[in-house]
Amino acid sequence: KPLMVFSLLIWVVVIIIYALVGQPGLHGESLFVIMKDQVNLSEVNAIIDPIQKRDYVYLNSTDFAAKSQANLTSFLTQFRIEYQPYYLVNALEVNTGPFWKWIIEQRDDVDRVLQNPNLRPLPEEIPVKSGNETSVNEPLWSLDMIGVYQVWEDFNVYGSGIIIGQADSGVDGNHPALREQFVGAKYNTNYAWYDPWFETNFPQDISGHGTHTLGTILGKKVGIAPDAEWIGCVNLGRNLGNPAIYLSCMQFLFAPFPDDGDPFTEGKPELGAQILNNSWGCPEIEGCDALVFEQAVSALRSAGVFVVSSAGNNGYYGCESISDPLAIYEDVFTVGAIDKIGELSQFSSLGPVTVDDSGSIKPDLVAPGEDIFSSMPYASYAILSGTSMAGPHVVGTVALMWSANPELIGQISLTEKILFNTANHYEGMVPACVDSTSRPNNAVGFGVLNTYKA
Repeated sequence: KPLMVFSLLIWVVVIIIYALVGQPGLHGESLFVIMKDQVNLSEVNAIIDPIQKRDYVYLNSTDFAAKSQANLTSFLTQFRIEYQPYYLVNALEVNTGPFWKWIIEQRDDVDRVLQNPNLRPLPEEIPVKSGNETSVNEPLWSLDMIGVYQVWEDFNVYGSGIIIGQADSGVDGNHPALREQFVGAKYNTNYAWYDPWFETNFPQDISGHGTHTLGTILGKKVGIAPDAEWIGCVNLGRNLGNPAIYLSCMQFLFAPFPDDGDPFTEGKPELGAQILNNSWGCPEIEGCDALVFEQAVSALRSAGVFVVSSAGNNGYYGCESISDPLAIYEDVFTVGAIDKIGELSQFSSLGPVTVDDSGSIKPDLVAPGEDIFSSMPYASYAILSGTSMAGPHVVGTVALMWSANPELIGQISLTEKILFNTANHYEGMVPACVDSTSRPNNAVGFGVLNTYKA
C-alpha cells in the first residue's frame, strides 16, 4: 500500500509538471519513416551544365519519392494520420506514436523508423544573444593565416556570383555585415528564407551561432567572400534539431520554395545555394542514425552542390569521435579546427569514422576555429571557438575559387582535389591515438587550408 501511494504521488507530480512547466498542452509525437527504395541518380553524371544537373536531381528525386510513398500516404490518410513527405531522402515525417510506429515498421516498403523528437513550445520568447564588441579591428588573424587578404589584393576576387546556403540557428538579417548580401533583400524572401521552427518571414537569430558562422563566410570586414550572397534556414532554433527539420532545410537550400509552398512541386533548384555550410551535427539523442542523411548528401553532390560540415567538438574523447551526420560522410567535406599558432584544437573531433563501419579517414582538412572574431546579432561582434567556426573558412574559400573560375562551379571532385593539393602541411602536435601522420590522417586530414594557393 505505501508503494502504491508513493507511485500515485509520483504520477501527480509528473502531471503537474507537464501541465504547468513550459507550454501546456498535448503536442504529439513524431516519427521519421525512411522508405526502402531510394532514387538512383547515376545518369546525372553525364550532364555538364550546373543548372541542368540541379533540375535533373530535383525532378527525378521528387517524382521517385511521390510514387514510392503513394501506398503509405494513402494508408496514413485513411487513418487520418498527418505526415510530411521528403525527397532528398525518400522519407516521411509522421505525426504519431509507438503503436503506429510498430504498424509502419511491418510494411515491406519501409526500411526503418526513427524517433523524430520535438521540443514543446516555450511560454515566452527567448532573449536574443548579442556580442560584446561593436566594431572590427582589421586584419583578423584567421583570414590572414589562410591568405584571404592576399587573394583580395592579388586577384581582386570577393565571391561575386556565388550563393551560400546557411542552415543554422538563424541569421540576423539586419546585421550591417550581412544584410546587403541576403538574396531576399534584393528579390523575394519567399525563396531566400525558411524557418520551420518559428515561422518567421525575415531572418532572425536567437543564439547568434548562425550569425557568427555566416559572418566568417561572407560578412563585410569579417568574412572571406564578402561579395557572395546567401539564403538561410533555421534548423537549430533552440539548439536542438531532428531528422525532419534538418532535411527540410537541406531541401529548401537546394530548391527554395515559397512560404507555405510544396517542396515537391514549387521548389526552384535554379535559385538554390551552390555551397552549403553545416556547423551542426545530428547525434542519436536528436533521432539520427549513422545513415540517415547519406542519400541526401549523395544527391546534393550529384547536383553539384558543395557540402561542408564541421567535424564536431568531441576531440577530448580521442579518436573515432567524428561520429555524427553530416561530418561522417564521404560525400561531405569535413573540417577540423586549429588555433592561432597552428596547433590542432583539443576539442576538434578525430577520425576514423566507425559508427557506419566505413573506417573513413576524417576530417578532410583543418582551418582556423579557435578564438574566431565574427558577427553577432544586434550589429555586434564576438569571439567564439569550435569546429563550427572552422567549417565556414572552407565554405568562403570555395566561394572565392568558384567566383574566380566559374567553370569550377559544381565540379565537386576537382574542387576537393585542389583544396587537398594546396593545403599546407600540418606541423603541430598530433594526438597519441592517431596512428599515422601521413596525408591524409585522422587528426588533420590533408593539412591546413590555404585559401591563396587554392
